Formats: sequence, C-alpha cells, structure tokens
Amino acid sequence: MALSPGKLKHMKALSNKDGIIAAAAMDQRGSLQKSIASAKGVNTKAVTPEMMSEFKTAVTRILTPHASAILLDPEYGLDAAKARSANAGLLLAYEETGYDNSQPGRLPDLLPHVSVKRIVDWGADAVKILIYYSPFDDANVNDIKHAFIERIGSECEDNQIPFFLEFVGYDPKGGNEKGLEFAKIKPQVVIGSMQEFSKPQYKVDVLKVEVPINAEFVEGSSVFKGEKAQSMSEALDLFRKAAAVASKPFIYLSAGVGNAQFVESLRMATEAGTDYSGVLCGRATWKDGMPIYATKGIHALEDFLSTKGVENINAVNAALKGATSWGKKLGVTL
Repeated sequence: MALSPGKLKHMKALSNKDGIIAAAAMDQRGSLQKSIASAKGVNTKAVTPEMMSEFKTAVTRILTPHASAILLDPEYGLDAAKARSANAGLLLAYEETGYDNSQPGRLPDLLPHVSVKRIVDWGADAVKILIYYSPFDDANVNDIKHAFIERIGSECEDNQIPFFLEFVGYDPKGGNEKGLEFAKIKPQVVIGSMQEFSKPQYKVDVLKVEVPINAEFVEGSSVFKGEKAQSMSEALDLFRKAAAVASKPFIYLSAGVGNAQFVESLRMATEAGTDYSGVLCGRATWKDGMPIYATKGIHALEDFLSTKGVENINAVNAALKGATSWGKKLGVTL
C-alpha cells in the first residue's frame, strides 16, 4: 500500500540514506523508574520527573549521533527530544506505561493529555503504540485491542503521520515469558501477531516486532544456555516464516535483552535472509547505565554512554548490514 506524501516525508526523516531505520528507544517510564529506584535502594516516588528527564536527555544527546531516530515519551522526554542530534528523527509514544492489571488481558490505555495532533505539534515524525498481544488470548480481549488499534490508525491517517505498532507477546495463562516453555510457543505468538496487524484496517505503517525466537534457547546460537527450544535450522526457518506474513515493513525491538543476545538475533535474521527494515533498540544499548546513574550520578552515566553505550549501539548498527530498505517493501524509490 502506497504511503501518502506526508507520511513518506516523515519516514525518510526516521531512516538513514539507505532506507534503514536504525533507531534508539528511550520511552521507558515505569520500568526505568523502578530500576533506578531499586539500584538506589529507595521508593520509586523518590525517582523524580527531573531525574527521569535527566537520564533520557543524556541518552538522547550521546547516542543519537549514531542513530537515525530516537523514540521518547511525552511525559519525561520532550526536553530530551530537543537534545537529539540534527540527523535523528523523532518518534513519540502515545500509550500509558504498563497495562491495566485490574483485569485479565493486559489491556492498554492512552496518555490522557496526549493526542496524535499534539504529537505532531511537538515535532514528531511518528506515533508509537505498544500493546501486549497474544493470538491465543480470549477473543473478546483481542477484539478490544483490535478496535483500539483501528482508532489510532485512523487518527494517524488523519494527521498524516506514520503509525509504528509494537506488540509484545505474553502467556495469557501467566507463564514465564523468559522461560523454555514460552520459547517453544513464541514463534506462533509473533507470527500470528504480525499476520493480524498487517491487515489494512489497522492502517499500521511499520510493525515493531520481537524476533520470533529466544536465542538463549536456540541450539548453536552464541548465547545458547543449554536448554533447547529450536535447532539453528528451525530458528532460521521461523525467521523466514514470520517475515513472509508481514505485508508491511517491520523492524525488530530488543525486548529488554542484553546487547550480545540482540546482536546474535540480528545475525540470525540476516542469515535467514529476512527483509526486516531495521531496529528500535533500547535497553540492549543503555540498560547497564541505570545502576551507574542511580549510584554514581549523571556524569558517570555520561561516561558510560560515551564509551560502552556508543560501542553497544555501533554493534547493533554493524549487525544491520542485512537489513532491507522499507522503501523496497512498499515499492517506493528513496
């Protein structure tokens, strides 16, 4: 489906000259606050909005010279957005952090003082929504999520801004998403989600997806931990199957894993020949800076970001050699 001129302009601002999205992510809110508080040994309320903004600004200023774009949030990230490198586009999150845990289904909600129009007015090049999604959840739960995404897609269409949809898989039965059993069903969760949200009624422009395997459970991967969910050949085939169902450009998210595991996952995606169009990578780049900031302060964080943080993001950038321009997926010449 062809992009409108308005959306096309923004998409070019988010990608490098080759049409690859090499974006950093710094829209974490609740998880960031909890991690800093835990490392400091204080209540989460002691981690102030000013501290959140300070952390995000440091990450943005130091890492965006090495990124095509940065994902931030309107709650603590608007000052950070002003600190980004001139080469970097801007995505802003539209959803509340976390999810409604008062009922089953991990239902999402939107930030109450934010609209797509306001996101456009703040100078963003894309709207990002995160939802927790499993094709195996109750049909009524998923229907609520489908309607939710349809509304946002129409809002983005009206405002001529790209819509990036991030879906994170989970076990509706409450199992451990980082364990072996979930690693066995994760491919079906990812593939089913990519298939669903490629449908035209959602008006999604870019799918922000998990890799369809957990590399720690792939025998033969560089981060294999001993318990096998898939062989390497099975894993590569699952990468291909997931890519085949996506009729929209898709990029990989790091999902909180470490840098080595994410880089290995990208290596596998390249070996499989998938036509992914880049990454939106957050914690795999900067997560080790959270305890440093908590215990040693902003200057120590800046030192970490300038050395190990830049090293991490460049390792991800180097792994993107196998990525494919989103323009090719859409039949657009850049």
